[in-house]
Amino acid sequence: MKNNRKASLAIIGGGPAGLMAAEVARATGVEVDVYERMGSVGRKFLIAGKGGLNLTNSDPFDAFAERYGERATEVARWLRAFDSHALREWARGLGVETFVGSSGRVFPQDLKAAPLLRGWVRRLRSSGVRFHVNHDWQGWDDAGDLRFVVGGIERTVSHGAVVLACGGGSWPVLGSDGAWVPCLQQVGIDVAPLDPSNCGFDVDWSAHFSTRHAGQPVKPVVIAWDGNDGPVRRQGEFVVTASGVEGSLIYAFSAQWRNAIARRGPVVIRLDLAPGRDRPRLEADLAKARGGRTFSEHLRRQAGIDGVKAGLIHEVATKAEQQDLARLASLIKALPLTLQRPRPLAEAISSAGGVRFGALDDHLMTTARPGVFCAGEMIDWEAPTGGYLLTACFASGVLAGESAARYIRATI
Repeated sequence: MKNNRKASLAIIGGGPAGLMAAEVARATGVEVDVYERMGSVGRKFLIAGKGGLNLTNSDPFDAFAERYGERATEVARWLRAFDSHALREWARGLGVETFVGSSGRVFPQDLKAAPLLRGWVRRLRSSGVRFHVNHDWQGWDDAGDLRFVVGGIERTVSHGAVVLACGGGSWPVLGSDGAWVPCLQQVGIDVAPLDPSNCGFDVDWSAHFSTRHAGQPVKPVVIAWDGNDGPVRRQGEFVVTASGVEGSLIYAFSAQWRNAIARRGPVVIRLDLAPGRDRPRLEADLAKARGGRTFSEHLRRQAGIDGVKAGLIHEVATKAEQQDLARLASLIKALPLTLQRPRPLAEAISSAGGVRFGALDDHLMTTARPGVFCAGEMIDWEAPTGGYLLTACFASGVLAGESAARYIRATI
């Protein structure tokens, strides 16, 4: 079955990047069709908001852009057209007020993603955007038409341009499984391998430690390691898992650790389990008479170390090191932990890799295939959690949608 929509725009992927591309393109008068492989749009968006939708961040612009690391320059260009302030105003236009949390993160007042998504889809439909769910994109046919499988039957459609917003590879259950990679490579679009980002790491715990402490948070704690630009320290918290570690403080470094492990093998980080005390104070506190108390009780009373923190010391330190008070104080301030490998891509919050910037022009159009634009996480950039991922997805959708609409108007 074929259609003839050469003057219309196809959006492949119904996540934030794709929906934003649809919105801005439709606002120019272009006909827009959104194709989604799942049964409804915005599924990852809804899951991301399950514990409270972190929509964006209140960082000043320059600090915000720095969060994109090696791609800060490229992503900053997107953000200049649609930054965190613009995103909050956009949400307000849908009747959703936002607030800034104590960490600088920005949330909807009700913390929920569903009302925002429902209002957005309703507005898109009323503007004339057409939605096609359960459409599994398979690339292009020999005539250059888009191929879909719908209910086991192949369908081809023609459009004047296409915005690919297929997501990364970190949420296969929600449709982001990276299946688009070979489709792009087959037509000469350069794609960097997809890797886990904002991910956990394996630590090879003993069975005793894993069974006893999996699921427990470690807080407050400072992580220190020798980064690319010198020693780095950051305070926060993380969670012990059955296989290793995960959580916000781990995710903050995940890109650097992943790359370091790929280059030279396991990475050693150091944990300051008592960030509120310096080593001389710890030595003095630990040297106080124990009386009839057990070692664990003494450690709890004099150093504030118990539970999973005490477990970490027992896991890493020898009995001799634990009995040497000076050495024990040093370990509490800098306990070595070896990260063996990142957890699999399917478990990660987001992914790195994707369509290389060298394969795109300044308007996010692929140079190998004119009229094909890319947006969102399928482009080769990454960012920590905290609202930065979502903001860049929205911003890239704005640029891709506007650029694709311009392309259609110039070619029809």
